[in-house]
Amino acid sequence: MGSSETIRRNFSVKKLFMKNIQFCTYLTGLIEGDGTIVVPKERVSKNNTKNYPSVEICFYLKDLPLCLTIQKIYNIGSVSRKKGVNAYTITINSKQGILFIVSLLNGYMRSAKIYDLWKLIDWLNSEKTDKKIPKHEKDKSSLLSNAWLSGFIEATGHFSVRATLRKIECKFEIEQSIIDHNNNSSLCILEKIGNTLDCSVKMVRKTKPKKQYRVRTTNLKGNTTLEEYLKEYPLFGSKFLDFQDWLIVLYFFKRKVHKKIIFYHQIERIKSGMNLNRKNFQWNHLNNFYHLEK
Repeated sequence: MGSSETIRRNFSVKKLFMKNIQFCTYLTGLIEGDGTIVVPKERVSKNNTKNYPSVEICFYLKDLPLCLTIQKIYNIGSVSRKKGVNAYTITINSKQGILFIVSLLNGYMRSAKIYDLWKLIDWLNSEKTDKKIPKHEKDKSSLLSNAWLSGFIEATGHFSVRATLRKIECKFEIEQSIIDHNNNSSLCILEKIGNTLDCSVKMVRKTKPKKQYRVRTTNLKGNTTLEEYLKEYPLFGSKFLDFQDWLIVLYFFKRKVHKKIIFYHQIERIKSGMNLNRKNFQWNHLNNFYHLEK
């Protein structure tokens, strides 16, 4: 048996390793949910200027504190207001920054965006004369085993509460375009999310130019699975606040009191302050954000 000092050291290394995994998987989910990996087709443009790849991570305007926190932790990239939409972006285009991002994402991708990452790795490898960067396959572990899903939810999830005299609902949903800019389908990853949350994938906006797939929880089992997961792997943007409100409504459903008039009025009040209606923001939960440690 090893000494107590060796045991403590091994435990500390394992704890640090797991902490970094959660940081990496959360970031990967965030980028796969609403990020872009851009790899130029040509290294030099027609104007004889050099082209560079970039990685962009998109945030809602109200999530600027989260955006700035992530940019500060990386100490790379730049934050800017995205033209034409209500969003901020972190743009990473320096070689050092790109290499760093690739090291974080590689091995944790789950969606079709892995092909963009592989293109980026090919671009980097074509310039390297020393050790090449390996292209790791998709992460096939359970969606409940790390923080990838929380990052994906941060980017594209929605906590929904409906409160009318005829119907009261407590649901969660994710919507994604049926194909991305490379004509890769989003169906596979959404089916995995649906299976995890005990629900199915449906096509919505069928008459619109940009059709979408939607995953929406339909029962208490799926909502409870999501509750337990997000308590283990938390959100850090404004959706954390919506989730906390949503949990109160979910508690009423668990107790089967949501149809009683006193609780109906509470649900109605909670709904009026969620999502786009939210006016008050507290950011203390950002103090617990993942820090990448060496």
